[in-house]
Amino acid sequence: MTETPQTRAGFIALIGEPNAGKSTLLNQMVGAKVSIVTHKVQTTRARIRGIAMEGDAQLVFVDTPGIFRPRRRLDRSMVAAAWGGVSDADIIVLLIEAQRGLTDGVQEILTNLRETAGTRPVALAINKIDRVNPEVLLALTKQMNDAYDFAQTFMISAQKGRGTGDLRKWLAETLPAGPWLYPEDQLADLPMRMIAAEITREKLTLRLHEELPYQLTVETENWEDRKDGSAKIDQIVYVARDGHKGIVLGHKGEAIRAVGKAAREELAEFLDRPVHLFLTVKVREKWLDEAERFTEMGLDFNDG
Repeated sequence: MTETPQTRAGFIALIGEPNAGKSTLLNQMVGAKVSIVTHKVQTTRARIRGIAMEGDAQLVFVDTPGIFRPRRRLDRSMVAAAWGGVSDADIIVLLIEAQRGLTDGVQEILTNLRETAGTRPVALAINKIDRVNPEVLLALTKQMNDAYDFAQTFMISAQKGRGTGDLRKWLAETLPAGPWLYPEDQLADLPMRMIAAEITREKLTLRLHEELPYQLTVETENWEDRKDGSAKIDQIVYVARDGHKGIVLGHKGEAIRAVGKAAREELAEFLDRPVHLFLTVKVREKWLDEAERFTEMGLDFNDG
């Protein structure tokens, strides 16, 4: 008589400082783009769950916002969301950059982990290992494990996929036994409307500079599945000031057209069907203080 394989499933929180590579690691693990990845810090606002299968285990990744010292209500809500992701998780993975090492920010995260992790396993993933020499890497590994009792340490390059297979295998073996939480072929539990808005916001972030990307948000106002198989998507880009509207639009609308084209092409590839994307830019001076905008981003307004 053949035994039925024992399935495992659970939530894995990826935490770390801004720009440590959490979103890149999530996308590498899932094998698809489900989280916004840019060269700018603090771009992940909501806890994005990406889902990966490893043998008989279902790994549900929670990509949290980077943990930093908050200044505004939005910042405070993002940090609260990050620690909320930790409290919901079965396993915690702390991601640090090899070249940055044990920073003050990482020290603060370790202090909080000592209070919040309890008996749950915490793994260390040292990212961007190709940017430092082996001696530095060995010294950092010892320093980090002296500072915290990690269940396991992994040397990875999230961008190139180096070491991520070993991490995924360990996670699959460490998750609790239980039934799968999502259908086998599902990549994320975010609504497609939110994923579409994140894709457009990423293109805006890449196109624009300085503080502006953190002063805007994108909402999918309307989604229409057409009879010919295509999707018509209407989105609103909210900015905080009149001057920002001009920057987003660009000279004779050049910037918003470029953003729309890039977002439409990626959405069409992601959905595997034609997409008609229409962007409107609106000024809402107080959007950073509106509970509705926070809910749309998957954040809790009251945590700010």
